Formats: sequence, C-alpha cells, structure tokens
Amino acid sequence: MSYNIAIDGPAGAGKSTIAKIVAKEKGFIYVDTGAMYRAIAYHLLQNHVDVEDVERICEEAQKADVSIRYIDGEQVVLLNGENVNAYLRQEEVGNMASASSVHAKVREKMTELQRKLAAEQDVVMDGRDIGTVVLPNADLKIFLTASVEERAKRRFDELKAKGENPDLSAIEKDIAERDHRDMTREVAPLKQAEDAVLVDTTSMTIQEVADKIMSYIK
Repeated sequence: MSYNIAIDGPAGAGKSTIAKIVAKEKGFIYVDTGAMYRAIAYHLLQNHVDVEDVERICEEAQKADVSIRYIDGEQVVLLNGENVNAYLRQEEVGNMASASSVHAKVREKMTELQRKLAAEQDVVMDGRDIGTVVLPNADLKIFLTASVEERAKRRFDELKAKGENPDLSAIEKDIAERDHRDMTREVAPLKQAEDAVLVDTTSMTIQEVADKIMSYIK
C-alpha cells in the first residue's frame, strides 16, 4: 500500500524545495502539481488563449496531455510529449497557471492524474489543495507558509541570481494578489486541511523545515 505525503501552501513558501528533499530522503516519488498546472498554462499561452476566455481555457486544457517522467534522476514534465521544463518558471506562465487553475474542468483533469500516481507509488505531492481535495486521505498533511515579505524576497533573490533585474515591490504585489486569488476561488480554494500540520518557514532554514517534516513521518 502506498504512503502519501501532501504539502500545501501559498506561492513562495518553499513547497517544491522541501518536497524534493523529503522525497529524496525517503525514496519517494516527488509529484510537482504546480509544474503540471504550469504546463497547462504554457499550452494555453502557446495557443494564444485569453485569460478571461473561460470556455476556451476549459476547451484547450482538455487537449493538453501532461505527464511526469524521471529521466536520469530529474523530474521532466511532458506536454503532449515535449519536455517543457525550461518554460515553466516564467512569470507569465505562473500567472496564467493561477488564473486558469480556478476552473473546474482544468482541475478535474489534473486531479485524476495525480490520484492515479498516488495510488500506485509512495509520493510527496505539493500544491494548493492536495490535502483538502486531491489526497484527502494522505498519510501526512503539511501546510507550509511564510510572510508575503519573506516569500517576495526569496523570489527576488532567485531572479537576481539568474542575472535579472527584478522589482521587489512588484513581486510582493504579485504574490499578495496570487494569494487572494488562490484563497477566494470557488473551486478548491487554498486552505489548510483540518488535520494538516502548520509549518511557518519565515525564519527557518531549508534543512530545518525538512527535518521538522521528516520528524512527522511514521
């Protein structure tokens, strides 16, 4: 029987970083649900779908075949058979993912695939509604959070390291708006599951967070 760990939380809380560490330590499969939604978003952008055109978003999403494979130890997200890892961290893609993921048809398709993976493998899955919707019976649920200021600073530092010239105040505004959008959407809003462990990472190192989560695994 598979063992499932669900890690939820807002953008920039460190979900994917921590999930990858825990998965590697335990020998589990890491399922990056955010990357899956970003792949759908990239497909929508490539097909020039307007963020306000709900009907076309739902229609185009059904045409996108998104899957995850591990190649030489690296998680590769495939969109209609093409490796799209290089495009998934673009700001435009992230914003489209947040906007398009509110629609039921988009989430239904992703949820089906995610549940199938979890039923077959020991997984660490991170996202916005893993513990509340996708894997409500997960063996361990974690809700990671951090202040908007801290999350914006992390993103700012990440972009600076890539040689970009980001605007910290603009990043803060974008994160705050994304939080509001994720928490107030009608379908599967971002919220802490009743049986999830709350971990505030604002003043914690990555290793401290990973160690804390590892201590909860039975």
